[in-house]
Amino acid sequence: MTERILVVGPSWVGDMVMSQVLYKQLRKRWSDCEIDVLAPPASLPMVSRMAEVNRGIKFELAHGELGLGKRFAFGEALKKNQYTRSITLPNSLKSALVPFAAEIPIRTGFRGEYRYFLINDMRLLSKYRLPKMIDRFGVLGTKEGNEAPEQIDWPSLFIDDENQTQLIEKFGLSLDQPILGLCPGAEFGDAKKWPTTHYSELSRIALGKGYQVWIFGGSADVETATEIAAGRDGIVNLAGQTSLLDAVDLLGLCRQVVSNDSGLMHIAAAVGVHTTVIYGSTSPGFTPPLTDKLDIVSLDLECSPCFKRVCPLSHKNCLIDLSADLIPLAEVSG
Repeated sequence: MTERILVVGPSWVGDMVMSQVLYKQLRKRWSDCEIDVLAPPASLPMVSRMAEVNRGIKFELAHGELGLGKRFAFGEALKKNQYTRSITLPNSLKSALVPFAAEIPIRTGFRGEYRYFLINDMRLLSKYRLPKMIDRFGVLGTKEGNEAPEQIDWPSLFIDDENQTQLIEKFGLSLDQPILGLCPGAEFGDAKKWPTTHYSELSRIALGKGYQVWIFGGSADVETATEIAAGRDGIVNLAGQTSLLDAVDLLGLCRQVVSNDSGLMHIAAAVGVHTTVIYGSTSPGFTPPLTDKLDIVSLDLECSPCFKRVCPLSHKNCLIDLSADLIPLAEVSG
């Protein structure tokens, strides 16, 4: 019998990219399984670039909304798909309601938030045995137990060549010079953001080395990106002008990407680009960029990582004191 699996996926883009390790694990276990991923609109597009996923299913509620009636009604509607098992990645009670309402026979997830009757294949979450998020995702794809798989295959998003070509034409992009991609945003909060002036200085250095610079980000990053690009030729400001999937295809054209700890950082790593990540309030310990083409840049101050949205000491020295000349840039030649 073919396993038909419903995965309740993460809401954050970076977490969704990392969730691909689970889908790869499931394909190892059942090569002919069918995998559907349920997620909100913000993160759902990512699964369309994962070869292991059959279908993404959009489920939209307001942030923090319990929506009991909506969740049970949605689960009822999914009964027709006859899923044989589900895997719930978030640890909240509400995230486990849809698989329960869909009457999926085997419902896997970690113990948490009083959801014993919702999850019937319960796994114990040990931060010691499962220190990284990918370890936690991976173990949910194993037959039983609470140990991470011996081998975890990293995310690998595929590029839509046709869309990539259309974007080059749409924005009048040139590939004559190597591209340095900059991702200056971070949804989590200001404590993750390397200063705009530093990104601007890095752009100046990169242009002097023979790069062109493309700036990526969403609508919230337009002002920052505009400041970085101000007054310089050779900089293409794409912030707020591309969809998430467009960003996947354009990041794939970059020689190197410099980013805060963000969802775009995980995308850059997953398309195989040399990724340089600037860490201040966070660390690569839990959700590192999953690539061998990697630079980690951090001052490792005594007060960091604090994992706060805003610097609790009101100085943000972990990022302000990290100057642009500390960022390694790959050689343009070759």
